[in-house]
Amino acid sequence: MWSYNPNSDLNEEKPDPASSEDAFAEERFTFKCNLNGKAVSREIPPSRRLLNVIREDLELTGTKRSCEIGRCGACMVLVDGHPVNSCLAMAYQCSGAEITTIEGLSEAGLHPVQRAFLEEGGFQCGYCTPGMVISVVALLDENPHPTQAEVEEALSGNICRCTGYGGIMRAVNKAIGG
Repeated sequence: MWSYNPNSDLNEEKPDPASSEDAFAEERFTFKCNLNGKAVSREIPPSRRLLNVIREDLELTGTKRSCEIGRCGACMVLVDGHPVNSCLAMAYQCSGAEITTIEGLSEAGLHPVQRAFLEEGGFQCGYCTPGMVISVVALLDENPHPTQAEVEEALSGNICRCTGYGGIMRAVNKAIGG
């Protein structure tokens, strides 16, 4: 801690901060995963959340930052096929995983769930849409013919602040029907 010393010589040589070890420097680790079908490797601090790595380091901004406490679902991604709030997952926890973002769903054209959202007006401002689509894709991959209660349960972690969910439910039902 620095303290004022009236007897110090202002011309005395100060240590070079660049050459001294920073007590607060965070060690780094190699984050490796298969992201949207491509191998990724980055040196990052272990304190980085998956959301920050995806958006800031890898510049994939389809995954949205919103509540940052796992309540809204805007940051939803698939980790080994399971929907995960990337704002709650530490990157080191996902190292070695298969991660799919909204961008990964549409690399070969619109995914059928994305097409259903587009055709049925399952969005308004669109901010929640990537997380909604990811959640529906995970549900339909696990259960291609879910009940209405199962759809509602699968979307219970996603919040839309703009719509009354009518278009979203029409889109999900269209995706289920083909």
